[in-house]
Amino acid sequence: MAKTAAEETSLPPEVLVKYEPVIGLEVHVQLLTNTKIFCGCSTRFGDPPNSNVCPVCLGLPGSLPVLNKRAVEMAMRAALALNCTVHDHSRFARKNYFYPDLPKGYQISQYELPLATGGWLEIEHAGARKRIGITRLHLEEDAAKNLHEGFAESADKAYIDYNRGGTPLSEIVSEPDMRAPEEAHAYLTALKQILLYTAVSDCNMEEGSLRCDANVSVRLRGASEFGTKVEIKNLNSFRFVQKAIEFEIERQIAVLESGGRVAQESRLWNQAESHTVSMRSKEKAHDYRYFPEPDLLPVHISAAWRNGALKSLPELPEAKRLRFVQAFAITPYDAEVLTASQTLADYFEAVVQAGAPGKSAANWMQTELLRRLKDAGKEIADSPVSPAALAELLKLVESGKITGAIGKKVFPIMFLSGRAAGDIVASEGLAQSSDTSAIEAMAREVIENNPDNVAKFKGGNQGVFKFFVGQVIKASRGQANPQVVNDVLRKLLS
Repeated sequence: MAKTAAEETSLPPEVLVKYEPVIGLEVHVQLLTNTKIFCGCSTRFGDPPNSNVCPVCLGLPGSLPVLNKRAVEMAMRAALALNCTVHDHSRFARKNYFYPDLPKGYQISQYELPLATGGWLEIEHAGARKRIGITRLHLEEDAAKNLHEGFAESADKAYIDYNRGGTPLSEIVSEPDMRAPEEAHAYLTALKQILLYTAVSDCNMEEGSLRCDANVSVRLRGASEFGTKVEIKNLNSFRFVQKAIEFEIERQIAVLESGGRVAQESRLWNQAESHTVSMRSKEKAHDYRYFPEPDLLPVHISAAWRNGALKSLPELPEAKRLRFVQAFAITPYDAEVLTASQTLADYFEAVVQAGAPGKSAANWMQTELLRRLKDAGKEIADSPVSPAALAELLKLVESGKITGAIGKKVFPIMFLSGRAAGDIVASEGLAQSSDTSAIEAMAREVIENNPDNVAKFKGGNQGVFKFFVGQVIKASRGQANPQVVNDVLRKLLS
C-alpha cells in the first residue's frame, strides 16, 4: 500500500536540514519494592495471572490505600541521583480516566505537588557533552496489563492480568532539550545506568520495568516557538525509541512541507511496518479532572530523611569514570566500558586490588574476558574466572614468568575449567624461557633458513627484524623471553 504524503519519510537532506526536532521523554520506572505502593500484595513478576491482588489494588468499594514508605525512599534516591530538588511536601492526586486496566476508574498519581523537580543529567553525543533538564519526578501506581493474544477467545475478548496494577512507579519527565534521536538514546542509556547503580529498579524492559513515551515536534531552524507536539506511547526498547522518533520527525516535516498541519495526538510505534500510527487525540491535563486524593495524607519529607537518602547513594557512574581514569591510568574509553554496570566496575576494582596493574586489567577484561562472556551468554556476575584468578594471570605476565602470548593461551583454559593460572602454567610447562643458549640455537636456525631476509636486513631494511623475532617466538611455542630474543638476534645479525 502506497504511503500518503503525510506518511512519506524519504525526504531530501536539504529539506530535513530546514527543520529542528524538539524531543522530550517521559520514562516510567517500576520501583524494586517487594510489595505494591498502596497495599501489601507482591510485585513479583511472572506469577499466575490475578494471583497477587487484593481489594485495594482491585479498587473494590470500601478499600483504602496505605502508602508504601519504601517506594518513597526509592523514588527519593532516584531523584537525588538525578540532581532533583526533593520537596518537603508533596501530595497524591486522582487522575481520572476509564480503561479496563484501571479498575477504580482513576489512577493515584501526583500532579500539582510532585515529589521532586528541577533535576538534570549529562549525556555525550557526537563528541560533545550536553546537559538535559529533568522537569519532575513523581510517584504513581501502575495500571494492570491488557492481554490481547494467546487465549482461545482472543479474537473476541480481551483478558486482564491485575497483578501489575498497583506496582509503584516513578515517572521521570525530561525537559524538551533533545534535538536528535541519538540524543534521546544517549539520555535513556545514562538514565538507566543511574537507576541501576542506585538499585531503585531492575530496568528490565522485557518485563515492563522501564517504559518510555516520547514527545516529538519540529520547527524551522531559528524559530523560538515549539511546533505541535505528538506523543509516541509505550516504547519498550531504546532502539524502538530512536527509530520511532526518526520516523516521526520525517513524518511531521512531510506534513508541513505539503502545506498541512501536524495534529496534536498520541501515536503508537508499529515495529512490524516501521512507522507510527494514530492512537487518539492528545489528552490535556483538564481531560483527567485531577483532584487531591482524599484517602491519602500529604507526604512530608524531613531534612533528616532526605539527608539519609543522599548519604546512602553509591558512587554514581560519572564520578566513578573520572576516578578510574585518575587512579588507574586508563583511558576515558576504558572507563566508559568498565563502568557500564556496577557489577562490572566492582570486578575491575577487585582485579586491581588483587595486584594487577590498572591498564593491564582494563585491556584483558575488554579483549579476553568480556568477549568470552558474550560468546558464552554469561554476565560478569557469572564469570568462571574470579577477579583474584585474573589478577594472578596478569601478575605472571607482568613479572615475565610467562609471555603475553602464553597468557592468552592460559586464559581460555581458566575460563573453561576454573583452574588457577599458576597450575596451568606448571602442568603444561608454559613458563617463559630465558635460556640464552636454547634461544640462540633457535635463532641460528631461523637465520639459516631465511637468507633473503638476512640480506634485506643487512641492506638496511630494519623492518624485517620483526620477522626474525616472530619466527623465533613461534619456534619456542611462545615461551621465549622477547627481550632475550631481541638481544640474541641483534648479536647474530650484526
